[in-house]
Amino acid sequence: MRRLFDHNRSIVRLSGIIIGLSYILIVLSTRTLACPIELPITTLSINGHQLAAELATTPTTRGCGLSHRDQLPQNHGMLFVFPDRRPRTFWMKDTTIPLSIAFLDDSGKILSIQDMVPLQTDPQYHSSQPANYALEVNQGWFRRRGIEVGDVVELKLPLMLNIR
Repeated sequence: MRRLFDHNRSIVRLSGIIIGLSYILIVLSTRTLACPIELPITTLSINGHQLAAELATTPTTRGCGLSHRDQLPQNHGMLFVFPDRRPRTFWMKDTTIPLSIAFLDDSGKILSIQDMVPLQTDPQYHSSQPANYALEVNQGWFRRRGIEVGDVVELKLPLMLNIR
């Protein structure tokens, strides 16, 4: 009888370990959604206002963007760099931070600025004209600094940048 009791206790303990490990794996798998990609950072300037911008230059990094983040530090953003100039469309799927987006041409001129609603796939945010870049910042960042359509973002991109 004692042997049966010890056997059952071992099974219960093993079950607890398996459940605990399963829980840890589930938590870790949801954390990997946070796009743990180290991106290069550059400093941009718009009308004398400085901004540290992560550079999203590949389909993977552009697809990940600022999704699954809890916050974006003040005076930080993400510059989406595309290999060609064409109409661009963004959405806020899995993005919890209220953002503003500026679409830019190849010279850095702002073509349009839009505020985006977190966790939305509809509406989608379209560039008003073909664009080479999109710059996402905390919502209202452009407005609070008086930055408008037609202003130019001074782009200082690294020479060795993998743009695909």
